[in-house]
Amino acid sequence: MNAIVTMDALTVDTGVRDLRAADHLLHTLAAELALPEDAFGCTHLVRGDRPRVALSLAFPSEPLLRTAQERLTARGYEVTPGVPDPMGRAVLYPGVSSLTGTLTIAELLSRSAIARVTVLGSPGQPAPDTELVTRDHVRPHWHDGELVLTAMPAVGGTLVPFEVPDPTPCCADH
Repeated sequence: MNAIVTMDALTVDTGVRDLRAADHLLHTLAAELALPEDAFGCTHLVRGDRPRVALSLAFPSEPLLRTAQERLTARGYEVTPGVPDPMGRAVLYPGVSSLTGTLTIAELLSRSAIARVTVLGSPGQPAPDTELVTRDHVRPHWHDGELVLTAMPAVGGTLVPFEVPDPTPCCADH
């Protein structure tokens, strides 16, 4: 079962419409709520008549959840129990602050809650000594109850996370 689902979790609907703003808001909320290192903060794309990015926060204990729920509700956010879906994109998770610079896959896995790494176009997992250039932006997704980082090949036999830190907006040159 998905670890984030088994923790005490809540969904925060802030009306944010893009991932960069949602990431920034998650970091702001984590600081304001003094979230512990073992909390999770994820983004979830909500489709339909009002597309947006919902946030989920998962806590190691129920009292932390209650406090966060009270503070977020007082700020005017729509807060509901649980997570919107099991496929969240993790922004805050145990070990994320140590994933900077260039790391081996073994270091990435031992330092964080990420369970495995997949490489686009490759059937297997990368060797433990393969280097990953993090670009200080590592956003794994929940998949079958595990945090999985998708990477892609880069220069010199290294890997980089699939998600880039500063994507070029669509039609930026128009």
